[in-house]
Amino acid sequence: MGSAIQSVCIYCGSSTGNNETYAQTAQAVGEFLAQKNLTMVYGGGDVGLMGITANACLAAGGKVVGVIPEKLQKLEVGHNKLTELFVVNDMHSRKAKMAELSDAFIALPGGFGTLEELFEVTTWSQLNYHLKPVGLLNVAGYYEPLIKFIEHAISQGFIRNVHADLILDDTGIDALFEKLSSARIPKIEEWIQPA
Repeated sequence: MGSAIQSVCIYCGSSTGNNETYAQTAQAVGEFLAQKNLTMVYGGGDVGLMGITANACLAAGGKVVGVIPEKLQKLEVGHNKLTELFVVNDMHSRKAKMAELSDAFIALPGGFGTLEELFEVTTWSQLNYHLKPVGLLNVAGYYEPLIKFIEHAISQGFIRNVHADLILDDTGIDALFEKLSSARIPKIEEWIQPA
C-alpha cells in the first residue's frame, strides 16, 4: 500500500484524558502527518485530542480536512481554520465522508465515539467495502485491554484468525504507519462460507 496512503483519518477523543502523554502524542501525530505530507482527515472539532492533532498538523504546514455534523457545528465545537471543512447532516454521513476521503485509519485514545468509528471502519474492511488499513496507536497502554479483548474474541471463535491483523497496533506513530503501509486486507472470497 505504501505510496497509496496520501490521507489518514484520525479518530480520537474530544477531551484530552487525564494523562498528559495523550496530548503530547496527539501533537506528535499531527506533526508526523505534516512532515510526511499526508492529509489529515478527522471529525472537524477544535476540542480535546481532535483539536490538538489538527492544530499541530496545521502549524507544521500540513493539510487538515474536517467532517462535522451540522448539529455539532451549531454548538460551536467545529474548527474554523482548517484546510477544508465539510458540514454534513448527521453522524452516518460524517463517518461515510471521512472513510471516502481517507486511505488509512488510526485511532488515538478516545471514548465511545472513537471506539464506534474504529469498529465500524474495521467491519467495512473485513467485508471489503474498502481495502484500507486500520491501526491503533497504543499510547501509554491505553488500548491494552482492547487488544486483549480482540485476542479473547479470536480465541472464542467470534473473530476469525484471518482477521487477527485487521486492526494493527503499535506504541509509536512511525512504526504504526509502516505497518499500515504494508498491510494486506484479506479478500472476502478467501474466508466467506457460502450457504
